[in-house]
Amino acid sequence: MKTYKVVGIGNAIVDVLTQSDDQFLAHMGIEKGIMQLVERERAETLYGAMDNRVQAPGGSVANTLAGLGNLGLKTGFVGRVADDALGTFYADAMEQGGTDFVNAPVAGAEAPTSRSMIFVSPDGERSMNTYLGVSAELGPDDLADGVADQAEIVFLEGYLFDKDKGKEAFLKTARACRAAGGKAGIAISDPFCVERHRDDFLGLIKDELDYFIGNRAELLSLFKTDDLDAALGKAAEICPLVVCTQSGDGVTIVQGETRVHVGVQEVVPVDATGAGDLFAAGFLYGLATGADLETCGKMGNVCAAEIISHMGARPEADLQALFKQNGLI
Repeated sequence: MKTYKVVGIGNAIVDVLTQSDDQFLAHMGIEKGIMQLVERERAETLYGAMDNRVQAPGGSVANTLAGLGNLGLKTGFVGRVADDALGTFYADAMEQGGTDFVNAPVAGAEAPTSRSMIFVSPDGERSMNTYLGVSAELGPDDLADGVADQAEIVFLEGYLFDKDKGKEAFLKTARACRAAGGKAGIAISDPFCVERHRDDFLGLIKDELDYFIGNRAELLSLFKTDDLDAALGKAAEICPLVVCTQSGDGVTIVQGETRVHVGVQEVVPVDATGAGDLFAAGFLYGLATGADLETCGKMGNVCAAEIISHMGARPEADLQALFKQNGLI
């Protein structure tokens, strides 16, 4: 038996959230609804402009692992934080959430722990401004022995491709898991990330991975088309399992010749931060526990609906209880 059901590798980022309107975003020069990388000075300016801040451990894959921990699966996280107040907070929070934080905070790091200033609009859209800090130095040396090869599933974060060392860590993790009989997959993160790394992503998905998860915009960008059916068909040609979320239009899952569409009950979001991350948690829980594709999709939708019902990207409800209420377990 493997040590971990799921191991994730990604940016270890403290989320700092506040509510703001479109006028404020325009005044501060913040582009609505996307993730932008910012430098340290810009990060400090935005942080100072935030009222009623809510602080929580974040990072896309780390949020997914928090959901899986809530669901009771044994998980591990490969990430990099500095030995500072935010780094200690982050590592402790991951452990308290049931996920092994396998890398000790880096003593004497030149850059501080990463943080993302997230401005949540009245319509639930989140505008993320991320300072990567020490997380940008995540590399293959941060993957300890006995982690990826002891995972049934590894889940990789597309944002890591913004740094060469991140790519190397990414490949080392995927290959170690698959060589030991596990499955490796990716969240391709956002359309702008796809634009930056399209060829790399396509090669990775085709040659190194067993599944990938993306939303409609990401899939269309990946295959440079406006036709979702065409994009799904191309994706299925290069990857055994493709998962495409479509917000209020549900999720489409393609495995070989099988295509399953799972609808959703429309929910007015309080905060859309982490919706895709928690969908992935539910879906991977189903995958790890042998559920059929439709049930995997429903589990993902239940988790996403929970996370958008409140501020922050970590679940507040008992997700197992929600699955039981929905007849999924």
